[in-house]
Amino acid sequence: MQRIIGLFGLFVILALAWLLSENRRRMNWRLIFSGLLLQFAVAVVLLKTAVGRQLFDSFQSFTEQILGFSDRGAEFVFGAGFREHYFAFSVLPTIIFVASATAVLFHLGIIQWVVKGMAWVMLRVMNVSGTESLAAAAEVFVGMTESPLLIRPYLASMTRSEIMAMMTAGMGTVAGGVLAVYVAMGVPAGHLLAASLMAAPASLVVAKMMVPETEDSPTKGTVRIEVPRTDRNVLDAACRGAGEGLKLALNVGAMIIALIALVACVNTLLGLLGNWGGAPLSLERVLGWLFAPLAWALGVEWSEARTVGMLMGKKTILNEMLAYQDLVALSDQLSARTRVIATFALCGFANLGSVAVQIGGISGLAPERRPIFAQYGLKAMIGGTLATFMTAAIAGILVE
Repeated sequence: MQRIIGLFGLFVILALAWLLSENRRRMNWRLIFSGLLLQFAVAVVLLKTAVGRQLFDSFQSFTEQILGFSDRGAEFVFGAGFREHYFAFSVLPTIIFVASATAVLFHLGIIQWVVKGMAWVMLRVMNVSGTESLAAAAEVFVGMTESPLLIRPYLASMTRSEIMAMMTAGMGTVAGGVLAVYVAMGVPAGHLLAASLMAAPASLVVAKMMVPETEDSPTKGTVRIEVPRTDRNVLDAACRGAGEGLKLALNVGAMIIALIALVACVNTLLGLLGNWGGAPLSLERVLGWLFAPLAWALGVEWSEARTVGMLMGKKTILNEMLAYQDLVALSDQLSARTRVIATFALCGFANLGSVAVQIGGISGLAPERRPIFAQYGLKAMIGGTLATFMTAAIAGILVE
C-alpha cells in the first residue's frame, strides 16, 4: 500500500512543479517523461539488481577506505585520541582530504571525463542542452558554486530556462566531498550514491517544468567542457584543494555550532508557550507536524511520518547535515524502508541559507546576469527541494 502511495506522492510533486510554472503551455512533456524514466532506470539498477547491490558494497568499501586515509592524517595531527572528538577531528578533516583528492582528479581531467559522460547520457535521453546537462552532472561531484566553472564561457549566453536548470541542480544535489562526510556520520554510502545520481535528471525535470524553455540555446545538442588548468602540477593541485577544503571544513564547523545553538534558543522560546499534546513545544515538533503529510505522500508509514517530516523540515529550514545527524541518531526508531526514503529526501543542498551562497558564488562568474540569478534563487531552492523529494518518492515505490 505504501508503495502505491509513493506514486501519489510523485504525482503531487509533479503537480506542485506544474502549479509553480512560468509558462505551462510551453512544457516539454517528452523531456519530463524521459527524465522520470531515466530516474527509474537508475533506481532499478541500483536498488533492485545484483549488479546494484555489488555497486553498493563496492562504493561502501571505497568510501570507508577514503575515511581511513583521512583518519591517518587526522591521527598524525591530533593524536591517537582524536576520535574522542569525532566530528571536529575526524568528520571535518574528511572534507579537507576529499577536496584535495578532487582537485587532483580535476587537474588530471578525470572528473571532466566522467561529467561529460553523464551529461551526454542526459542530453541524448532527455534532449536538454549541453550547458544544463553539464552543470547538472557536475553538481554530483563538486559544489553549487564550483560546477558553473565548467560552463563559465557560456554563462553570459545561457537562456533563462538553462540558468534555472543550473541553479536547481545545485540545490537538488550534494557535492562529493560533503557526501563523504555523511558516510562518516553513519549514512549508507550506497543510498547516497543512488540519490546523487538520480538527483541530476530529477533537478532538470523540475526546473524544466517550473521554467520551460522558450528561447534558442546556443549549446543545444552539444557537450563541450572548456576549463583552463590553473595548477602547475599534481602537487600544486593537491595543496590548493587542501586549502579550499580547510576553508569549507571551518565553514561547516562554524555553521553547525551556530545552527545547533540557534535551534536550542528557538526551542527555549517555544517552550515558554507551554505544553502542546503532552510535551513542550519545540522546533522539531512544529516541523514534524508541517511536513508529516508530505513524508506520508513519499511512502512513509503514518506512524513514522512525523519523525521523517521533522527531518525534512530541519533540512529545508536549517541544513541537510543537521538532518542527517538526527536521522542517524533516530535510526533505531525507524524501519529500514523509511530510512531509505529519508536518506533520499535529505540528499540535497536546498535550504534557505544556500540561496545567498549560490547567488553570490555564481554572480562572481557572470556579474551581468546577477539580476536573473537573484530572481531565480528562491525558486531554485524550491525546485531543488522538489527534486530530492521526487527521488525519495521513486525510492519509496521500489523499496520493499
